[in-house]
Amino acid sequence: MKPIVLITAGDPLGIGPEVTVKSLKNPLVQRVCFPVVIGEPTSLVRAGFSDKLARLIAIDSSVPLPDKPVPSLAGGETSFKAVELGIKLALKTKTPLVTAPINKQSWSLYGVPYTGHTELLREYAGKEGLMMFISGDLRCGLVTEHFAVADLPHLLTQERIVAAGVHFNRALKKLGIQNPHIAVCALNPHASDNGKFGTEENEVIAPAVKALHRHKIKADGPLPADALWLAHASGQYDGLLCMYHDQALLGLKLAAKKPIVHITAGLKFLRVSPTHGTAFDIAEQNIANPSSMTDAILFAATRHLPPQIF
Repeated sequence: MKPIVLITAGDPLGIGPEVTVKSLKNPLVQRVCFPVVIGEPTSLVRAGFSDKLARLIAIDSSVPLPDKPVPSLAGGETSFKAVELGIKLALKTKTPLVTAPINKQSWSLYGVPYTGHTELLREYAGKEGLMMFISGDLRCGLVTEHFAVADLPHLLTQERIVAAGVHFNRALKKLGIQNPHIAVCALNPHASDNGKFGTEENEVIAPAVKALHRHKIKADGPLPADALWLAHASGQYDGLLCMYHDQALLGLKLAAKKPIVHITAGLKFLRVSPTHGTAFDIAEQNIANPSSMTDAILFAATRHLPPQIF
């Protein structure tokens, strides 16, 4: 029996339906899983969906979809209801969930109190979920996520860094790495040069690294983030624990030679997603690249990234 993979199609006015359908047409996806798509049916059919590709659980909108690919109440309603149902089904069946991109403004227009997938997933399926990204042998976990840079000194606590490190280490082990070697990024340039510009390294991050050692986790740091990406890409480390969103994503998107997959680790089921957004500017033009979505589905089905995409 092929494993079932739940797939939410994202905002119906973005590229979610297109990359979902293109991924479903990939022979490797059809070979390794039985996909179940949850989403707004009109946008999926417009993107080329048919019953031969997957089972569809239709989510209809109470108001008409607008004519243009823009943030909308209808987009927020259908994408939120799809994710909410996907989470409930995944919790019940322990089936992996792949989520195509939603639009935060659309969710806000519908009155959703969550800023995105991760916050909703933590509420429903595990408050300790860790945002992490994989591209080939490149792996990074985030201590903080969607916050203002100005808030980082207050958000970065020893407890938060240790918790992220523990979950990251556990996730790397689930990926088949027996004794992960993790590099912990500094917050300030040059790791603050021993406190010359910033105190977070000496007062917060270094004690957190020592606490990780007490958890029997092999961790080095805090180390300057600009040099760590090259060290990681050369195989010196199994993963980077990054202090904030762009510290992880800027380096990863520059260093990655394969599509990037986003995983929320530490939930009661496996959740995977592509790393792009709704891209309203290119929606409904049949030019969106499905590679990240395809890899997300393949990872959900097999628990590892394939050597290539067909």
